Amino acid sequence: MTAEVLTGVGALGGLTFTLATLLVVANRRLHVEEDPRLDVVEDMLPRVNCGACGYPGCRPFAEALIGREVLPGKCTVSDAAGHETIAAFLGVDVGAEEKRVARLACAGGNNVARARAHYDGVTSCRAASLVAGGGKACFWGCLGLGDCETACDFDAIRMDPQGLPQVDEDLCTACGDCVEVCPKDLFSIHPASHRLWVACRSLGAGDGLLEDCAVACTACGRCEMDGPGLVTMQGNLPVVDYSADHTTRVPIERCPTGAIVWIDAVAGPQRGRAAPPIVRRTARPDAAT
Repeated sequence: MTAEVLTGVGALGGLTFTLATLLVVANRRLHVEEDPRLDVVEDMLPRVNCGACGYPGCRPFAEALIGREVLPGKCTVSDAAGHETIAAFLGVDVGAEEKRVARLACAGGNNVARARAHYDGVTSCRAASLVAGGGKACFWGCLGLGDCETACDFDAIRMDPQGLPQVDEDLCTACGDCVEVCPKDLFSIHPASHRLWVACRSLGAGDGLLEDCAVACTACGRCEMDGPGLVTMQGNLPVVDYSADHTTRVPIERCPTGAIVWIDAVAGPQRGRAAPPIVRRTARPDAAT
């Protein structure tokens, strides 16, 4: 028995030695020296790992910077001083990348949108959406339970008093977490210059929609008539062609509900002249609480 044990131990020891030797050889032949600048450049980045640059984190982005695959300006979270510091360290141009932000295609807060049922369950839009699409009368509208606010690690989204998400452009990193978490697919990532915006996702048509939401798009088509080549009606909703000149507010002016807006960087969404003022600041009596 002792001889058998010794034989087994010897065999195991021999196997271990052989594998260790192979690992040492492989390490020597396959080892790639890491650029000593990598840690330095990574420390110069915001290190928020938001992914807005198109890379999975700041370290892969730092590797791409050192490899001259991208320029520092690609990081839309860092400021101009940060870009300049990295560019000077690496001896490259700063480059430029337009800031991208999250946009919400809904303006139906509980002061203007009706609830068809009271939801009493887990405080989550995803959970509520599983119960017949949520309690909102507009099937396409924001449920207002704040999944996007919770998902945002950069405090760029806050729920306003009417239960509608508000995006802080200065804090938004375009990470896309709100896009993924919203069960109604109301968020999308856009360049900040996309100021002409359709704040509705309803696929219905006609003034009957206003019974459920006072700011719904009724598919009247006035924005399309006033912005030929810029706005087209598709599936009862206006669609903005951002490849055209979209620096005009003309398409919003005759919108009878304010469903198409101009998003001012400071003042927020601006409605056209024809849109009636929103006077109610508290929840409608039939709105979910």
